[in-house]
Amino acid sequence: MAETTVKGFFESLEAKLSKDPSRLAGMDCVFQFRVGENAYHVDVADGQSTVMPGDAASPECIVTVTEADFLDLLSGKLNGQMAFMMGKLKVAGDMGLALKLASFLK
Repeated sequence: MAETTVKGFFESLEAKLSKDPSRLAGMDCVFQFRVGENAYHVDVADGQSTVMPGDAASPECIVTVTEADFLDLLSGKLNGQMAFMMGKLKVAGDMGLALKLASFLK
């Protein structure tokens, strides 16, 4: 399964999001993910998304997490709100956008 790795998750994310554009409705933003040593950004506009490796020029929301904790979030072993409260998940920028992450990362 591709989602057992961070790289696999981000490589499959764009295709998943394109299958259900309603998850991106009304969003026009750039998310930056720093997962362990890896960096990816997700550009969302007009119900479409583009996922690219590396840092974005000007992201509105930056998420920083260890690779193990990210994989636990994806598998459901770790709750996003609890991870944030425990300091395992750090968010910078627009907190409103951070709250929308759960809707399209599943």
